[in-house]
Amino acid sequence: MTPQANRPPGETTRAGLWVAIVVISTLFGFAAGYGVSLHTGVEPGYFEAPEAGGYGVAPSGPKVSEELRKYYEELAK
Repeated sequence: MTPQANRPPGETTRAGLWVAIVVISTLFGFAAGYGVSLHTGVEPGYFEAPEAGGYGVAPSGPKVSEELRKYYEELAK
């Protein structure tokens, strides 16, 4: 890295311009991602809610027809 005094004129301005572009792009990307996530992201409480009976926490249990329930009861005998 060369000292600032030995840089050609205009190089410091270009470096500052690139830093500004990167900062503005980062902020714009964050704002765009946040805006999209705000409308399509995970809803609050999603991870606390039981989503499938396979985890053993479904309040009513899986929906099984009477015929299938009898079949499983016969298998257990």
